Amino acid sequence: MKVLIIGSGGREHTIAWKLQQSPLVTEIFCAPGNAGTTQIATNVEINSNDMDQLVEFAERNAIDLTVVGPEEPLVNGIVDKFREKNLSIIGPDKNGAQLEGSKAFAKAFMDKYHIPTAKYDEVHTLEEGIAALEKYSYPVVVKADGLAAGKGVFICESKEEAAAAMKELLEDQILGDAGKDVVIEEFLSGIETSILCFVDGKTIVPMVSSQDHKRAFDGDQGPNTGGMGTYSPNYVYTEDIEKRVEREILAPTLYGIQKEEMDYRGIVFIGLMITDHGPKVLEYNVRFGDPETQVVLPRLETDLVQIFNSIIHGKLEDMNIQWTENGAVCVILASGGYPNQYEKGLEITGLEEMEDLLIFHSGTTMSGGKMVTAGGRVLGVVAIDKNTEEARNKVYRNIDKIKFEGSFYRRDIGTK
Repeated sequence: MKVLIIGSGGREHTIAWKLQQSPLVTEIFCAPGNAGTTQIATNVEINSNDMDQLVEFAERNAIDLTVVGPEEPLVNGIVDKFREKNLSIIGPDKNGAQLEGSKAFAKAFMDKYHIPTAKYDEVHTLEEGIAALEKYSYPVVVKADGLAAGKGVFICESKEEAAAAMKELLEDQILGDAGKDVVIEEFLSGIETSILCFVDGKTIVPMVSSQDHKRAFDGDQGPNTGGMGTYSPNYVYTEDIEKRVEREILAPTLYGIQKEEMDYRGIVFIGLMITDHGPKVLEYNVRFGDPETQVVLPRLETDLVQIFNSIIHGKLEDMNIQWTENGAVCVILASGGYPNQYEKGLEITGLEEMEDLLIFHSGTTMSGGKMVTAGGRVLGVVAIDKNTEEARNKVYRNIDKIKFEGSFYRRDIGTK
């Protein structure tokens, strides 16, 4: 099989790494890929949002399977374009991708299918938003409705702060069209967990649990980022919680997908808050998470290609998917200044010293024969061991061997 992976981050490097372990795979292409994917695949200089070129490449090269990493091409309808040409692709159609593409659509979906979530209001003007705030206590959450690359969520401690966030989105348009509508949500307290699921439209199968650390600095301080590290399994995800999630969240989510006539053959990522009143949905993503994928897929023992084939042909219920009991921890090595301004093109050294660890590239490229930084989140340093504590220790014993100017990382990933 020839496989095409669309995207350029750590998630895509991890997917490529996992797929190349399958005896069914003969060749992997990444569009556009990064310096890490060059070691196991052929990088193709096509932007992940250039749908016409991607379709043309898949047809010309007789690609047997395409996996979409990032959300934007999914929301823009890349799956519909591929399926029109009878090309096999993992992901939901444009209708299904609204679950991530619009916060308001997702909240209405949860409301309609009785999926537990925070109470909310959708607003279109600042005046409307300020009036709606009267229903909420603080902190309160203000979200841009559309895709905002992780920058559209504001946790506001006062009415003034919430009003200022809405003004920035609705009137100052700091996120463009992504913020032309806004969702106000009650703030949920608890412990977050991430559940990735395989879906073929008839069956939904959860993967092993994980937890992402979003804030930039230790102790969950600093601005939100795309994710500074993850671990799996999540200690809060007990057997009782798992059963409740399957009954109260996964089953109605699948029912909603069917009732809304979504052609959903791919991945659904469910961000949960485990509250005192049980699990509640924070958000849906319609693809693998990043950096959750970096700790989930290394624990997968079943051939990922076989799982993808079963999804495409609606045979997921026939799969017996196996996972290792080992724990996994991923720590993100980031560029100084991230998630705000940061420098690119800084040489990376020390990767050859990372024995017994997995290194997944998020923001790297080759320049003048050297590996250099090309993003805010640069590398995911991953360890697998008999439990998360051992895996965590292994990462932190070794991570300082990797060097580039201004690099930083959180030192508390995977701690309770």
